[in-house]
Order: sequence, then C-alpha cells, then structure tokens
Amino acid sequence: MGEEEKKLPGFIMCVCTGKCPGFSKMDIWDFINQVRVELPVEYGFIHPQLCEEDGDRFLADMLQANRPMVIGACAKNMQIKMFRDAFKAAGLDVNKDLVALDIRDMTTEQAVQKVSEALEAMEGEA
Repeated sequence: MGEEEKKLPGFIMCVCTGKCPGFSKMDIWDFINQVRVELPVEYGFIHPQLCEEDGDRFLADMLQANRPMVIGACAKNMQIKMFRDAFKAAGLDVNKDLVALDIRDMTTEQAVQKVSEALEAMEGEA
C-alpha cells in the first residue's frame, strides 16, 4: 500500500455562518470534538462558510495535503458543485476524493454516527 493510501482523511464541518437553523439540534462543539478525538481522521474543525471566497482559499490550501476529505455541511449535490473547482485545481477528483455528508437537522449523536459510518465505508474501499 502506498504512502498516500495510508493517509487519514481530513474532516471539515461547514456551519453555514453558524446561523443556519439546520444545525439547531446539534451542539457543534461537542460534535467536532467527538469527530476529531474519537474517529479516524487526521484533523477535524469548523469553518463558518466554505462557499464564500475565503472558504475557497482555505479549501485550496487544505487540499494541497492531497488527502481524502470529508465535509459535513449541506446537501451533497451542492457541495460537489461548490467544491469541484477547488478539487480540480489541486489535482483531485471531487467525485472520488470528497465524501460530502449532509448533516443538517441531526442531533450531535446522529451526526457523529453518520460521519463514523462514512469513515468505515472509506476504510472498506481502501
């Protein structure tokens, strides 16, 4: 297995400015701490709005690590549309290197479980 295959994925949570009612059932700080401490990710953190220009620049920087990325945010199809160019610019394929999870309207526990299941599926594909 090559070095790149062994890389743990990164995890970014986008909270849509922190005012999106879709995150009202979740304690975002408990969620991100559980993901980054308890799940097999290289890191986990929160960005306020990945679809804005500073989010584009931030994601471009993060993708330079050339590791799989899991993003918990809005609808999967929206994430793919919004992040396609950043992945392409980094030499990555948004359809292969991004696991886009819609975690809106979930409790903290439900969202952690969804991320955990996605990571298990990724390990099964490796």
